[in-house]
This record gives sequence, C-alpha cells and structure tokens, in this order.
Amino acid sequence: MRSAKDFFRPLALGAPQPLREIPFRPSRMIHFFPASNPKMVAKLPELIPRVDVILANLEDGVPASDKIAARTGLIHVGQTVEFGATQFWTRVNSLDSPWGFDDLVAAVSEVGHQLDVIMIPKVEGAEDIHYVDQLLAQLEAKAGLKKPLLIHAILETARGVANVEEICSASPRMQGLSLGPADLAANRRMKTTRVGGGHPGYLVRQDPVDGNVHSERATYQQDLWHYTIARMVDACQANGIFAYYGPFGDIADVVACEDQFRNAYLLGCVGAWSLHPSQIDIARKVFSPELSEIEHARRVVNAMGDGTGAVMLDGKMEDDASVKQCRVLLELADELALRDPELAALYAARIA
Repeated sequence: MRSAKDFFRPLALGAPQPLREIPFRPSRMIHFFPASNPKMVAKLPELIPRVDVILANLEDGVPASDKIAARTGLIHVGQTVEFGATQFWTRVNSLDSPWGFDDLVAAVSEVGHQLDVIMIPKVEGAEDIHYVDQLLAQLEAKAGLKKPLLIHAILETARGVANVEEICSASPRMQGLSLGPADLAANRRMKTTRVGGGHPGYLVRQDPVDGNVHSERATYQQDLWHYTIARMVDACQANGIFAYYGPFGDIADVVACEDQFRNAYLLGCVGAWSLHPSQIDIARKVFSPELSEIEHARRVVNAMGDGTGAVMLDGKMEDDASVKQCRVLLELADELALRDPELAALYAARIA
C-alpha cells in the first residue's frame, strides 16, 4: 500500500502534479459520437456548443473492423476541432481488449493537450485504475503535458459494483463513475434485454382487497437500478468525485428516458449519457434545477440567517439541514449559469 504522503506525487518523472481536488464542471450530458464516422464528425461544430461534454467513442458500438479508424478519428478531431467551453472526453476500449493499450497511447501522445477525461470501460477493481494511472503518468511525461488527464470508470460488472468504494479512492485522477446497465445486467444474469430503464415485470402488487386474491389489484413498476445508482453515488461523494447515469437505449421513448434521468438526478447524479441528439435537451432539462426550486432554496437561506436554528416557512419547518440541501441547489445553479446563458437569464429572476 502506498503511503498517504506519496498519493499526490507524480507516478513518473516529469509527469504533471496530481490534482488534490476534482473541480466541478457542468456535465449534464456526456454526448457520444462515433469517431470512425466522418459524417458524424462533420456535424461536431454545430453539436459541440449544445453539450457540456463531447465524447469520442472507440469502444462498444464500434465494429472490430473500425477500431483503428475510430482511433484515427479521435486524433483528427482532437487536432482540428475547437471545443470552446465544452469538455472533450474519449472512451477507450477495455483493458483486456487488443485495442485498449494502443488507444491510451494514441490519446495521450497525440491529443492529450486537448483531452479532459478518459473513460475506462468494465473497471472491476482498484488494480485497473492503478494500471491506467501509472501508464498515463509515463505517457504524460513523454508528451510534455502540463495538466493531468482524469479517469472516469464505468461500472459494468458485479465485481466492479462490489469494489466500487476502492475504485473511487484508487487515484487522485478519478473524476467519476457511470452506470453501464446493459453489460452489468448481463454480468449479473439479470433477465432483461433493455439498455437501462425499468421493466414491467419488476413490480410490487397491492394486497388483496378483503382477502380476495382474484380481485383487481393495482401494480407499481419498480426501478431495477435504484440500489446500484445509490451505492455508486455514495461511493463517489465519499471520495469527492461525480456519479453519472449511463445510456438509455430506447431512443424513441423520450418520456421513460426523462424519468430514468430524473431518478438519477434526484439520487445525486450530476449527468447522464446522451446517445442521440434528442436526449441532449432531456439531460439539460433534468439535470438543471427548476426555477421554482431555486426560488424556494433562496427563501430558505435568507430566512435562516446564520444557518442555525429553525424557522416556519409556508407551514413547513426549515432548519440547519434544510439550508444544506438548499445550498446544494443554489451552488449548482450558479455553476450552470456560468456555462448556460439561458439558465443565467432564468436564474437571475429568482427571489433575492
């Protein structure tokens, strides 16, 4: 085990100093694009201003025959496209694949100065993060990078979920985690073929009325992912990093997509993946606090004065804990307003 004193020292001579704190940057949507598809790459200039994070995907969804082309596309995009305030991420192939190592080498060596975060699939334990951590330090030193690249891990296996706390604390580079529901469902032997979202068979049923088991009884669909998201959020928050919901595969069902994103938002996630342009505005809406929430939060903070004690406001008791909850929303609103002019104008109308 490394000494705590060594944790924030570079792992390679000449590598940049590790961050002591991961800064919050709005990332309501991580928008994926296939780096091997020239038509999609050509649309990036109009797409980038609409999203918080643009991600060049090299992994799932890219056929084996296109892996090299996707890597070449990542390099082309990183060297030719202007990103402005939008973050530039990439998802490399898994560490046990024939492409993962070369993806990392190319990403850092060729476009490391442009990249913010590298997403690592199928992370199962701290050992995966330690490997990437050491390799990135060596590559950064060789490339002369001045800032450390951050790592984002995807939870896609039961072992990864079981080790989620040690994954989050494995390196100062850890930026966050995403839930990968499809691969995780398969690894857990869950009996669903959906990519995220609920399942009509996962439900609770109202008790029999007057003991008549044949009477009509209401059913209520439950959330397959509640436990996993909640555990992921706790592990991330305990280590000062950020939790995200992953893909929602039914592109046409925008209503269910919004519901799933909102569940994740309410549990503490800061964003979600968008696989199609139609999901961008859903993520922007869900992961941005509503004006009514901001107005209420400001009223509570103002009424509480120094933040201690308790007051009655609109017939409800507000106390120290209420202030902490409200400050979470107000701080998020302030960060989003710096990024999003429409929200800046909206939140400016909040009660002072």
